[in-house]
Amino acid sequence: MTWPGAPHLGVLIVDDNPIVRGALRGILEGDGGIRVLAEAANGREAIAAARRLRPTVTLLDHRMPIADGLSVLATIAQYTRVLVLTSDDDAELIAGMLHQGARGYLVHGEFDPAELLRAVREVAGGRGWLSPVAASVAASMVRDQQARERSRHQQTERRARARAHFGLTEREEDVMQLLCEGLSNAAIAHRLRLTEKTVKNHLNHVFAKLHVRSRTEAVVLWTSS
Repeated sequence: MTWPGAPHLGVLIVDDNPIVRGALRGILEGDGGIRVLAEAANGREAIAAARRLRPTVTLLDHRMPIADGLSVLATIAQYTRVLVLTSDDDAELIAGMLHQGARGYLVHGEFDPAELLRAVREVAGGRGWLSPVAASVAASMVRDQQARERSRHQQTERRARARAHFGLTEREEDVMQLLCEGLSNAAIAHRLRLTEKTVKNHLNHVFAKLHVRSRTEAVVLWTSS
């Protein structure tokens, strides 16, 4: 849907409350560079409108009938940049929205019309805009990701040191790692596409190289190395 001479920045408003939709429309259309392309009252309508209109930005509420914001965000984000606009400030929800592709997150009651307009323009430009509580959650997500990466790096280094120290082959190391995860011989065989006899032979070689006699001893020594 286009209009002669219409500005490029088109917005889709998604909220089940018609009063909220009307207020948002008034704020957005009071700005000469923004046009509201359509409104939707639930997630299903939102997907259809986003697919049809390809708005620059979609303002997306979370609590809606039929399909809520979180459940449809990833689909909508294929067609438009999403700015979540909701009353929910739950950290788990914010994290979920950001993981699903939200470019911005504003909480009702924590922004004024000027900030809303700026947020829409920032998101339209490919940047992000987060309310303070959402920014805190985003920062926590970054820290958690960095911690996971450090943990994976440390685990990789530890396995390399242990492999070099004990002289395990790559396959023996794979078997040992699954043993540490508590898998039985049958489960290890299934995971590695081996026979149980082959797994047993690998474990016998591992025990000999680690100088242990039991699975428990092997796990303790391997994980403490």
